[in-house]
Amino acid sequence: MRALLRKLFAPVLNPFESGSDEYVYRSSHRKILIALGLLFLLLSSGCLFASITAEATAGLLPTTVFFVVGSVCEIVGWLGNERAVARIWKSR
Repeated sequence: MRALLRKLFAPVLNPFESGSDEYVYRSSHRKILIALGLLFLLLSSGCLFASITAEATAGLLPTTVFFVVGSVCEIVGWLGNERAVARIWKSR
């Protein structure tokens, strides 16, 4: 299942997993990345709720941005290798 998901999300994972430079990885980085992704997804949900309640379409831009950032964090946190997690933190 993990291999299928990695293949499906390869366009997101490949930029973070490519390269041969050194990196510093800590398991706490992955946990924080997953928590940060969850916070961005919750923020996206809150923006969507507020936008629907206020009947304002201007709230769709922050909703989309927060959703994309949260999704990338979750994809890299759950499916990415150590290099991808370190690279998203710019750990070298």
